[in-house]
Amino acid sequence: MRSHPQVAVFGAYGHTGRFVVAELLERGLRPVLTGRDAARLHELARVHPGLDVRPASVEDPGSLDRALAGTAAVINCAGPFATTAAPVIEAALAARIPYADVAGEVEAVADVFAHYTEPARAAGLPVIPAMAFFGALGDLLTTAALGERPSADEVSLAYALSSWHPTAGTRASSQVSRQRRNGRRLVHTNAGLALRTDQAPTAQWVFPPPLGKQTVVAEFTTADSITISRHLPVRHLHTYMTADAVADVLAPDAEPPVPIDAKGRSHQTFLVEVVVRAGATERRATARGQDIYAVSAPLVVEAVRRILDGRARTTGAAAPGEIFDAADFLRALAPHLTVAFDPSPEQ
Repeated sequence: MRSHPQVAVFGAYGHTGRFVVAELLERGLRPVLTGRDAARLHELARVHPGLDVRPASVEDPGSLDRALAGTAAVINCAGPFATTAAPVIEAALAARIPYADVAGEVEAVADVFAHYTEPARAAGLPVIPAMAFFGALGDLLTTAALGERPSADEVSLAYALSSWHPTAGTRASSQVSRQRRNGRRLVHTNAGLALRTDQAPTAQWVFPPPLGKQTVVAEFTTADSITISRHLPVRHLHTYMTADAVADVLAPDAEPPVPIDAKGRSHQTFLVEVVVRAGATERRATARGQDIYAVSAPLVVEAVRRILDGRARTTGAAAPGEIFDAADFLRALAPHLTVAFDPSPEQ
């Protein structure tokens, strides 16, 4: 591997893309700035002088080929991923480089597994959708908590966000998902994804201190439902999100996140708790941190770093806990996440 391999970042000027570019530079990797808007790419390049700027569009496969030429991997940060994932994956396979994205769109993630598992495996390349806060974190926590156990009777995944100010990308992706669902809500069942017309139920979840008991929206389906079920046999999978956060993100006048520190993170904090039950054994895992968009950058960059270092366990379209050592991966995120297990996976 070269000392400073180039990694293409498609959608580099977006909210999450900027975090990814900064994280790549901090890790000694060299971002190639690419995406549809040439003016915004050059504006970002002025912040990071010396980086290559390669405008590209998913409507122009040739431009994607040129954007990925000579790179070691590509990270797709440009939603809606229902539109961008397939063309960028096709370009990555043609360039014979690994692909990862930060998609949170449940259907788009499911589509990647459905359509690219075999083509990517045949090419001997990893393709990792949802290598972000939604999709990766819950999957890694669940996989690490299970340890050597091959399956679980029940997995409950609960999210507590102090607030949820959606980015423009989140809004655009949500609009595509709403159109695709035609006003219905998406639920993950043992039989797969299902659309329902009833209102999502609410429940109470007791989070670790200082949060305590919170009202949560049940059946809040996230990309983790897809990634977990991709490689872990789970009889019952439940997902919950704090009701206040759901109200925040659905508010028609919701403001975008506002940076409050030198890294550009917002004041938002999060706590993710996983409860895994296998027979008479129950294990809990928690992760705490700041800003769900910002933390997606170390998640996806750590994934690319490990692939380039030869630490990927498989090829083809794969879930994070399937392709990486989950416990070791989470330990590597210590500067960005506080992770705890009860009991520890070693016990």
